[in-house]
Amino acid sequence: MADAKAKVFLWFDSEAEDAANFYAETFPDTRIDTVVRPKSDVAGTQEGAVQIVEMTLFGLPYVLLNAGPHTTPNDAYSLQVYTDDQAETDRYWKAIVENGGEEIMCGWCKDKWGFRWQITPRVLMAALSHPDPAASRRAQDAMLQMKKIDIAAIEAAIAG
Repeated sequence: MADAKAKVFLWFDSEAEDAANFYAETFPDTRIDTVVRPKSDVAGTQEGAVQIVEMTLFGLPYVLLNAGPHTTPNDAYSLQVYTDDQAETDRYWKAIVENGGEEIMCGWCKDKWGFRWQITPRVLMAALSHPDPAASRRAQDAMLQMKKIDIAAIEAAIAG
């Protein structure tokens, strides 16, 4: 995606290539496009060390930069991944959490590099915008009690 007009930019201390490899192995429509290794010392980067990884993540263009420990990821950025069933939800959740990540509430988890992910079943999004306000509220109340989203519990909440 070298011709993309805009790309999402993620700042890493020094693990951009490790993260890119994990993302590429874990998620569909994801690949590493370019790895930039400076041929000489550039802004504190050792010669030959990975400085930039350009990748396609779920079909979206990303740049991962190794720029040192000057900043850390926070809740202001997350990647929402829509899932079609419980098996897909479980697969992504497990991949992130069991690879040094952390569970958070309401379908959110954090990968081992500190980036937040929302593993979101489509049924949850439909439930939150349900035409019956009471059904929508029940679904939201159920979601607020969960870490990983349980589709059967959301569907039960909709039904009342």
